[in-house]
Amino acid sequence: MSDTTRLLTQEFTAEVCHRLLPDWKGLDIHITQLSGGITNKLFRIQSEKGDYTVRIYGDKTDLFINRDCEAHTIQEMARVGVASNMIKYMPEIGVTIVEFIGDSIVLTNEHFLNPSLYPKIVTPIRKIHASGVRLKQIFNPLVEVMKMSAILKRLNAACEEFDIAGTIERLVKLSSIINIPESEYTPCHNDLLADNFILINDDARDRYDAPMYIIDWEYAGMAPRYYDFADMFQEILVPRAAEKGIVAEYCKGDNFDRTLFFIDLFKPFPDIYWFLWSLIQLNISKIEFDYYDYGKTKYDNAIENLNFIEKEYGVAV
Repeated sequence: MSDTTRLLTQEFTAEVCHRLLPDWKGLDIHITQLSGGITNKLFRIQSEKGDYTVRIYGDKTDLFINRDCEAHTIQEMARVGVASNMIKYMPEIGVTIVEFIGDSIVLTNEHFLNPSLYPKIVTPIRKIHASGVRLKQIFNPLVEVMKMSAILKRLNAACEEFDIAGTIERLVKLSSIINIPESEYTPCHNDLLADNFILINDDARDRYDAPMYIIDWEYAGMAPRYYDFADMFQEILVPRAAEKGIVAEYCKGDNFDRTLFFIDLFKPFPDIYWFLWSLIQLNISKIEFDYYDYGKTKYDNAIENLNFIEKEYGVAV
């Protein structure tokens, strides 16, 4: 059994903290398990020396997550001002420690219905895309879907009820229509669900450099910027008017129609990606979560969006 698996299955205690942070020995440590992680286990640890988030990597997540790339991304995005600072990176035992962002709330899907929040939501996304940072990983949506499909095949998972091969063939055709070369990719988060947005409380703004931070950079890489929004919209599932309002805030009057068009065309890709991811997790994860229903919903949404782009734009695949 690996050190990572042992940390996943054992109680997270002050003694574990001492092993991770030897200079915390003898200190009064407060530990809180955080909710929201469906791949990893998350803990907040506090002492007089700091307030940190400890992420313990989920079992076999190295199948689809490059932790060195993730660590590099966190460090770069902290410099950009949209991520918390890295404290310690310990891939040998499957742990990353970053500064905990306190005095804040985690966004929910309902927050994306509030137009007054759109500037705060969009600003860090725009900073990421315009940062000029060269992330170490290329996240080509079609290639990543293919990778997930290959991992699922190797696991010999039973999933005959879904037309995976036929749906991926449709994505191949759609990718050729989109036709955005990798040379035009920008840094992207690629997992912008509501839980990954941290909004600083108004009474604490003077203690932070930005009003909104983004966490969980496991899937980040150089990608089409439209994919970031497509993935976000397929996670938060807000009405069309809210989507248009968020895109309008991002575009600031520049290329709104073109941007919305490409976002819509990319929507089936994250749904199939996370559908395949969920079937993989169903077979390997030790964390309790209804991966099957999550995945089935993603698959159904992808088919619905393939139908939508045919009706809306005449793009049939």
